[in-house]
Amino acid sequence: MDNASELMDALQQISNEKGIDREVIFEAIETSLLTACKKNFGASVNIRVAIDRESGQVDVFAQKTVVGTVADANAEISLEEARALNPGYELGDTAEISVKPRNFGRISAQTAKQVVVQKFREAEREILYNEYITKEREILTGIVQRRDRRNVIITLGKADAVLTPGEQIPREEYNFQDRIKVYVLEVKQTTKGPLISVSRSHPELVKRLFEQEVPEVFDGVVEIKSIAREAGSRTKVAVWSNNPNVDPVGACVGQNGHRVNIVVSEINGEKVDIIEWDPDPRRYIASALSPSRVLAVACNRDDQSAKVVVPDHQLSLAIGREGQNARLAAKLTGWRIDIKSESQSDETGFIPEEVYTEFAALYDGFEEV
Repeated sequence: MDNASELMDALQQISNEKGIDREVIFEAIETSLLTACKKNFGASVNIRVAIDRESGQVDVFAQKTVVGTVADANAEISLEEARALNPGYELGDTAEISVKPRNFGRISAQTAKQVVVQKFREAEREILYNEYITKEREILTGIVQRRDRRNVIITLGKADAVLTPGEQIPREEYNFQDRIKVYVLEVKQTTKGPLISVSRSHPELVKRLFEQEVPEVFDGVVEIKSIAREAGSRTKVAVWSNNPNVDPVGACVGQNGHRVNIVVSEINGEKVDIIEWDPDPRRYIASALSPSRVLAVACNRDDQSAKVVVPDHQLSLAIGREGQNARLAAKLTGWRIDIKSESQSDETGFIPEEVYTEFAALYDGFEEV
């Protein structure tokens, strides 16, 4: 540190390369030098270290209280001695005396370097954390780096993220250097840097993908009202248009299915059903059970349950393999759904006959798919 210009050049280089504010670096060096000086002078001596921000000159001062009679030479200075340094000192003031620690250029420099490196690392961790905390609940493109037991480590630019088994798409393979999009669940600050948790199975991943691929969704003209997802198998998305001239389903599907196909390819070929949200729960539930045709829906708002009747030959289609279609429809709408075939309903009186007529009028022009 004898060469102040070299110090300033080094500080500027570190500031530029690491993106750390110069004042943070100065304060770190002052702290490290203070630690080194206290080892030199002892804990009983109050020391202040100051670095000139323009020249890089380092000054070390012993701080002593101005007294009439000195009882502790390490902490006190007589009024006469103090005024020899500065005529303006009075009793009770704190006088600063310029000192030169022993072996300051050799022993203290090593100690200073160690502490400064630590401060630099802390500052870098803080910068990384601040950068990625703003990306929570967003999607980022990462590169598969390695496996750590069952976890997959993904590089997201300057930091790594962890994709745990529970957030992976079932049966999806993650190979070295694969580029994949992930949903950022959470960013935590740790002593080793930001801990970033990401997901490939979260329903919000699908929503963010549609925001990227469908301008109407990004602009808010088309709103995604609800998503129900069983990752790796099927997702149902309910959409609504704030503009009567914009077809929400058509906007999300795109010409020849182009837009939805891009989303599907990003989630490893998972099937995506897009339906139109409706404020009338009967129409909404009927659409949610697509691709099955629905003959009648009776809703009980008190317990948020619905009875649904479908054609006999479409009962298995409405329920889906292992109950998936009915399960996803219930998640999507928020209603408990009980489904029976037309003949079962006729036998048990599951839904009164007049409900069929009401529903037919409500769904005027509804065609079987």
